[in-house]
Order: sequence, then structure tokens, then C-alpha cells
Amino acid sequence: MEKKKTNWKKWEIIFELLIFGIVIGIVEDLLAIKLATDQPITLRVIGIIVIVAVPFAILGEVVFDRIDFAKIFQKIFERKNNQN
Repeated sequence: MEKKKTNWKKWEIIFELLIFGIVIGIVEDLLAIKLATDQPITLRVIGIIVIVAVPFAILGEVVFDRIDFAKIFQKIFERKNNQN
């Protein structure tokens, strides 16, 4: 029973971060468009932003948050030091 609860907690965290990533991505894009262009924010613009933000949030949460870049860089630098 404890394993099932732990598994659900992991999924809950993933979904929270995914939703947070989508919301932040949309807000970030809206802000960038408003500051960088003279275009009005319309429903069409919001729709395009959502279409762009959702895949990047999924990619960020599912792929890049799972990669331990510190370990990768450590292995690369250890190889370089061992070769010298």
C-alpha cells in the first residue's frame, strides 16, 4: 500500500510541475510579446502561445528534469583530467 501511495505522490509532483511550467510558459510568452511588439493580445495570440508552451513544458518536465546534468559534466571533466 505504501508503494502505491509513493508512486501517486511522484505523479502528483510531476503534474504540479507540468501545470506550473505551462502557466509560467504562457505568462512568459505573453509578457515577451507585449514588451517586444506592438501587437494586441487577442484570443488567437493566446491560442498560439498555448500551442507553443504546452509541448515545451512537457519536454522540460518529462525529459530535461530527469537528466542529471551535474553527473554528465562530472564524467566529462573526469575524462579530460584523466587524459592529461
